[in-house]
Amino acid sequence: MALEINKNNFSEVINSPLALVDFWAEWCQPCRMMTPIVEELAKEYEGKVKIGKVNVDNEPELAEKYGIMSIPAFLFFTQGKVADKVIGACPKEYLKEKIEKFLKGERK
Repeated sequence: MALEINKNNFSEVINSPLALVDFWAEWCQPCRMMTPIVEELAKEYEGKVKIGKVNVDNEPELAEKYGIMSIPAFLFFTQGKVADKVIGACPKEYLKEKIEKFLKGERK
């Protein structure tokens, strides 16, 4: 299951070797469409990649800090730094390809 990320556990999540953070909101239809995909990825990569969700309505300061202007927004973090991002709804395979490249040590 995807982690529920807030300001209290955010740095712990992003400081892992690889994290995928979904910035979303309940009122956002594309975000809701992506929820099952994020959950599937969290199950598939459990123990390999930290995958979680930040509700921008509950955590506006995190959204502002990372310049989130459109949601859903998917940020990939390696050792605490943004390594890549995807804005908008996308196919599961697209996110999977990016995860696999990071796991193989490739960039973007």
